[in-house]
Amino acid sequence: MRISFDNRLAENYKSASQKIRVLTKNWVDNEVFCPACGRDINHYENNRPVADFFCLNCKEEYELKSKKDSIGNKIVDGAYRTMIERLQSNNNPNLFLLNYDLKSLEVSNFFVIPKHFFVPQIIEKRKPLSGLARRAGWVGCNIVLQDIPQSGKIFFVKNGKTKNKKVVLKNWANTLFLRKEKEPKVKSWILDIMNCIDRLNKNKFLLSEIYGFEKVLSLKHPGNQHIKDKIRQQLQFLRNKGYLEFIGQGRYRLI
Repeated sequence: MRISFDNRLAENYKSASQKIRVLTKNWVDNEVFCPACGRDINHYENNRPVADFFCLNCKEEYELKSKKDSIGNKIVDGAYRTMIERLQSNNNPNLFLLNYDLKSLEVSNFFVIPKHFFVPQIIEKRKPLSGLARRAGWVGCNIVLQDIPQSGKIFFVKNGKTKNKKVVLKNWANTLFLRKEKEPKVKSWILDIMNCIDRLNKNKFLLSEIYGFEKVLSLKHPGNQHIKDKIRQQLQFLRNKGYLEFIGQGRYRLI
């Protein structure tokens, strides 16, 4: 996988935004494989309202968002109401995020967030546009990346270095169990525990260390009066799905 854009494709465009749109879409179309099955992906016709790319083999769809410099903790998206409706439907695409260096015209980071990591809690409602705006009252949203577990950010390119294809496919397969969980509140609990594990930043951890997030979790789930019981339940679920291994005496290990 090469990480440089083909600058010749943008020679006939004057607008900087048009140039980068052409360059990034061409790069994805030519260099990126489907993380679900490993086959080539194809691009949809322009101005499709939801997705930009699709896989003919496994039918996965992907939306592309690109940004120069760093990705940051949030990604600006479209209308808040539309996004929430998409999360409740079956046609919400996976998200490709591309971070590029404008000077070198090279990809710095490129990763995919599988659609099964999208729950209402990661969608931040923006303030309505003022009465003086052309679309007065319109409400947009942000995708809050910091609320997505690390296992939900599957890198093809990280800090300018490409990842092995087998690793990408394995990382995608590791969390497919989340697709079977359709209830947003249940899935939110699972993702919250995955985030708690991430924050420990180690491969092996103790149950007592996850209990340390009890106050944080109680604020996120104020209706639950049995936080520790819920923590154990979610850890058992993740163990049964092969995400974790229980190694005895309250100790767990990431697989």
